[in-house]
Amino acid sequence: MERREFVSSLVAGGCAGMCVDLTLFPLDTIKTRLQSQQGFYKAGGFRGIYAGVPSAAIGSFPNAAAFFVTYEYTKSLLGTGGLLAAPHVAPVTHMLAASLGEIVACLIRVPTEVVKQRTQASPSSTTYHMLLATLREEGVRGLYRGYGSTVLREIPFSLVQFPLWEYLKTLWSWRQGHTLYSWQAAVCGAFAGAVAAFVTTPLDVAKTRIMLAKAGSSTASGNIPLVLHEVWKSRGLPGLFAGSVPRMAFISVGGFIFLGAYEKVRRSLL
Repeated sequence: MERREFVSSLVAGGCAGMCVDLTLFPLDTIKTRLQSQQGFYKAGGFRGIYAGVPSAAIGSFPNAAAFFVTYEYTKSLLGTGGLLAAPHVAPVTHMLAASLGEIVACLIRVPTEVVKQRTQASPSSTTYHMLLATLREEGVRGLYRGYGSTVLREIPFSLVQFPLWEYLKTLWSWRQGHTLYSWQAAVCGAFAGAVAAFVTTPLDVAKTRIMLAKAGSSTASGNIPLVLHEVWKSRGLPGLFAGSVPRMAFISVGGFIFLGAYEKVRRSLL
């Protein structure tokens, strides 16, 4: 991977991440409150819809930049030779690159997500006070509570979204006989994101519950099957898919902005 490609992926990914996280933040707050254990209205309802936004603002650029640098680097590494260089195994390359990208990005995303979601579910508190309270009660480990569940949500999500996005771009490009415009790549991203978002909603519910759980509780231990079983027992199938509509809207519109902005900025820099 050349230096120019590295810098363009870094800047394009970071800019795209900030665009999405800050534009669609209210939808993310609504989704978090719908998934929280105390229920939507007790978690704040429609009040303080921008609670936790500083955490998202600080984390979005480095988080998205880390993902795309890893994604593009792995893609170029696996695609330059060997078994995964053949066109028919391109989806496998995209899956592996996206999965590795998520594992790296989650090192930055999880601490900001923990603080953000706890502030979203307690709008009377501030981001700064929530950060201090988490460090005081649980230490740095508390900021990484839910790392495993976040990675286990993001990898299946990426396994669906990125191969589908790359496939739709290739198909559309082949049909019209030339490279896609940025808005066309964005439309492919929106569709791929919506499909992936719906499929992985139960894992997102588990991740939210684990991050919001009281320290020392059984939910806080991070056992995903146990959390999903508890949700199933108390709320049934609707509970497992709680927040799926705002999540699909967030990720679909987010996918349009995110992947469209990424393609546009990256092409401009290259």
